[in-house]
Amino acid sequence: MKFVDEATIRVQAGNGGHGCLSFRREKYVERGGPDGGDGGHGGSVFLVAEPSLNTLADFRVARKFKAGNGQPGAGRNKTGGSGGDLEVRVPCGTMVHDIDTGELLADLTEPGQRQKIAEGGRGGLGNTRFKSSVNRAPRKTTNGTPGEARHLKLELKVLADVGLLGLPNAGKSTLISAMSEARPRIADYPFTTLHPNLGVVRVGQLQSFVMADIPGLIEGASTGAGLGIQFLRHLQRTRLLLHVVDIVPIDPLSTPADAVRAIVAELGNFSADLAAMPRWLVINKIDLLDVEERAAARAALLDELEWDGPVFEVSAATGEGTEALAQAVMRELEADVAAQESSGL
Repeated sequence: MKFVDEATIRVQAGNGGHGCLSFRREKYVERGGPDGGDGGHGGSVFLVAEPSLNTLADFRVARKFKAGNGQPGAGRNKTGGSGGDLEVRVPCGTMVHDIDTGELLADLTEPGQRQKIAEGGRGGLGNTRFKSSVNRAPRKTTNGTPGEARHLKLELKVLADVGLLGLPNAGKSTLISAMSEARPRIADYPFTTLHPNLGVVRVGQLQSFVMADIPGLIEGASTGAGLGIQFLRHLQRTRLLLHVVDIVPIDPLSTPADAVRAIVAELGNFSADLAAMPRWLVINKIDLLDVEERAAARAALLDELEWDGPVFEVSAATGEGTEALAQAVMRELEADVAAQESSGL
């Protein structure tokens, strides 16, 4: 199924049923009095986070969702049936905005999380409700209120612990396939990856984390160039960024340091919070160099960047260094969770 991370839909809650105007009429019962029942309430619309979904593609076909209307009241004080609620299932990680007001209505991140989006209308009152000591035969009723209608924008941000970023052809797709069971499309040309790929990296029997391969970025991505900001936002959900850099770039006029700086600039232009996120440098394709060339290239890269953070050397093609990287990431994530728990977050 094609990955879709944005969709617009319209939801309509059910209308409330009208109250009933009725009087009791039976043999031998003179002036039986009012017996009009209330109308039923309209159904509400709920959005539910469904872990088995990973795309909003279904909403490219179905765009309108309506809950059931409440039924009108009836004589003999019968209340109309309530309209059925409607549950619309969306992928975990979906943010819901009201297009008309710009308000963020929900951020559905947990499996099974349920959020009411549109409130059903209230049922109207039957004439029995208006009976009093001075008005024994009221002819007053009220109509049901209309259900709430909203025009919504659904925006999916992938939920992953670790995000891979780098220029096209840096080897991110090969790396995620080497470290997990994900099998993304891989080829030697720019923008092979056209949507985020998720893979579960298993480190131990009970230790694993989710890694996201974000499509390659180019200079100007924060303003929409290439695949642009539509994929930069996916990195905001992650807890750690792995910056993959090709130690032997295809472009002879560009150095690995140039590639790193280009991506860092786009992160800063898009979001200060994203630029401040923990980021590790992963030097890829080391299998293309011998030991001496590898050491010299690493030293030149770190010196030019003045890099003082964690650095890992891997070969996504052969798997060299990937296990050590996975174990280090797992330790970092576990330490982060422990720190949050100790601080009460």
